[in-house]
Amino acid sequence: MLTKAEKTKQFILEAATPLYNEKGISGVTIDDILSATKLTKGALYGHFNGKDDLSAQVVDYSLDKLSQRIRSAVSKGKSVKAKVWAFMDFYKDPLNSLIPGGCPVFNTAVETDDNYPSLKQKVAKVIRIGQQELTALLQSGIDNGEFSTELDPANFAFKLVAAIEGATVMCRAMEVSKPMVVLIKGLKSELAQYER
Repeated sequence: MLTKAEKTKQFILEAATPLYNEKGISGVTIDDILSATKLTKGALYGHFNGKDDLSAQVVDYSLDKLSQRIRSAVSKGKSVKAKVWAFMDFYKDPLNSLIPGGCPVFNTAVETDDNYPSLKQKVAKVIRIGQQELTALLQSGIDNGEFSTELDPANFAFKLVAAIEGATVMCRAMEVSKPMVVLIKGLKSELAQYER
């Protein structure tokens, strides 16, 4: 059970996450956080050592929340194919993302690329782990006979994520979801070519 202090910190992170995802690290102000939480600066700084600390913890929180939700969706699949399809379907509506503002991995990666090297490393780690997990999942599909050995798990995993992340940005910019649905259908058809 969480203590009162832990609950307050959790509340701050939950309130701050969509603000960061929509406005970016540079765009969010402490006043934005105070307005969203209705807390005082003293209460806020009782849990975080300034904006840099808050930003780092919000990035951790948002990336962890996304990763957990994806893993949960994937785990419901009964076969490797169903698990990979669940991964793709997680992204099928880019206009209604888990955290308002789009994919926190992409958003944070773009903003941190040149400006926040320590936060960039957090995003890179999440991307690497996600690629490794997806590659391992596809490899397990080869090992158990669901897919042929012609499937290159690492390359397909990279293509899958790159296509979906790119399509997320494009769909959000154009305010349309249909191209993502078409893309996912095409990716599923491509993977199906390797079925045994």
